[in-house]
Amino acid sequence: MSLGTATIPRFLLPQLSWKASSPSSLGIASRIHPPAKGPARWNKPIRSISSVAPRCKYNEDNLLPRVSHAQGPPLVRYSCVSHNYGRCFSTTRTLSRDHHFDTLKFVQRLKDEGFSEEQSKAMMLVLSDVIEESIQNLTRTMVLREDADRSTYTQKVDFTKLRSELLALDSSDTSMTLASHERLSNDLAKLSSRLRDEVSRAQASVRLDLNLEKGRIREEAKGQELKIKETETRIEQEVAGLRERVEGVKFSTLQWLM
Repeated sequence: MSLGTATIPRFLLPQLSWKASSPSSLGIASRIHPPAKGPARWNKPIRSISSVAPRCKYNEDNLLPRVSHAQGPPLVRYSCVSHNYGRCFSTTRTLSRDHHFDTLKFVQRLKDEGFSEEQSKAMMLVLSDVIEESIQNLTRTMVLREDADRSTYTQKVDFTKLRSELLALDSSDTSMTLASHERLSNDLAKLSSRLRDEVSRAQASVRLDLNLEKGRIREEAKGQELKIKETETRIEQEVAGLRERVEGVKFSTLQWLM
């Protein structure tokens, strides 16, 4: 078992009022067991400084004061006993602890309800520790107003930049779309005029071919008519010749019979 002398930070000691504690009020931190009188549920040992020392580490970085003071109260030295190994607290300035309720009034009300002074102070310390731990747990996930404002300002700047970029892209895309539309319109107009010219040329060619074919058919029809007329004339001539021959044969036959 080792024995060392160290300085206990003030926020680990009880504060019984909203003002600075007197040396007599700081002596409560050295108690180990409350008195036996009072309700039976409070007659149990309270953790002393020696039971906390081997498991906790205190340094100047972790013990930051919640409220800055121009001039701190004097240092109070206590003896801490470690059952496992010798370890002393680092000597720092005494830090004041902010209570979130009137500790003196709370202790007085407990005393009025029938609790002893030691029990009232112990209950006040436990409640103060619970409230402080709860507030620390709540504030651990919170951010400062300055950080929130900075984040909001950064988001606004990013949103403004994004909006300007979107507007620039929109304007450029719109101009490109209009240019493409005009180019496509011109191409369609040229294609339409070309198609009209091609259709007109094809229609003219077809009409010319039809007219030529009609003329050729007329000429062929006239030629066929002439051939038919010649054939008819030849047939008539042949028939006339045959008639003359038949008449000659008849006449010669009649002459032979007579």
